Amino acid sequence: MPANYHTHTPLCRHAEGSPEAFVDAAIAAGLSEYGISDHAPQIPEPFDDWRMLDAEMPDYLQWIEQARQHAAGRIPIRCGLECDWLDGCEPWIDTLASRHDWDYLIGSVHYLGDWDFDNPKWLGKWAASDVDEVWTRYWQTYSRMAESGLFDILGHPDLVKKFSHRPQGDLHRFYEPVIDAIASSGCAIELNTAGWHKPCAEAYPSPDFLELACSAGIPLVISSDAHSPAEVGRDISRAVETARIAGYRETLLFEKRRRGSEPL
Repeated sequence: MPANYHTHTPLCRHAEGSPEAFVDAAIAAGLSEYGISDHAPQIPEPFDDWRMLDAEMPDYLQWIEQARQHAAGRIPIRCGLECDWLDGCEPWIDTLASRHDWDYLIGSVHYLGDWDFDNPKWLGKWAASDVDEVWTRYWQTYSRMAESGLFDILGHPDLVKKFSHRPQGDLHRFYEPVIDAIASSGCAIELNTAGWHKPCAEAYPSPDFLELACSAGIPLVISSDAHSPAEVGRDISRAVETARIAGYRETLLFEKRRRGSEPL
């Protein structure tokens, strides 16, 4: 099975499991590498209730070291962060990048302004929103994130569909501009299996988006966005088949922000 680089720890306050349990699950799933990429701190604090605090960064690095000690060479352990793309965030991302010798950084869009649109707490806001306008803002934000060049991997590309709010008509009008931006940036995207377990009942991104990405030469990683050991290898085989149908024949590997590849 390919590497799984998008996984979380209890420090994000909505995940559970010990380093040992996550490592054991990654080995049992036959993953080539196990990467840890919890939600990065965000200033000013407290920013929200679903990420580690800045003061907890040493605890995070110790969690990763504990995972490495337990792995004992049986599987490579990679370390990263999932960073939020917000207006004016570039200096903070640079600061986070300098804090450790990371293997990769994932960039994600969870916020539109002050609305973390994928948070079930704010579902009522969706009912009062114009879906076309939300999608337009989301993809414009995603394009800016890609163009920044700050990240190695761009997370769950069409997370905006999580609660199954989709505009009418051909969605290529949203996809094509951001595909161009990602292709120009050289960033990889992830095929994230968590979407199959959300109201949208579809992996992130959609098959159409994935096919466009492959045609544009955008590299891929496959991730389960695990928040517990049971989710570490969840649906990875299904995702491999989905990626192959879209045209992919390899996925990327990362070490110290340098790329390798492995066949699907």
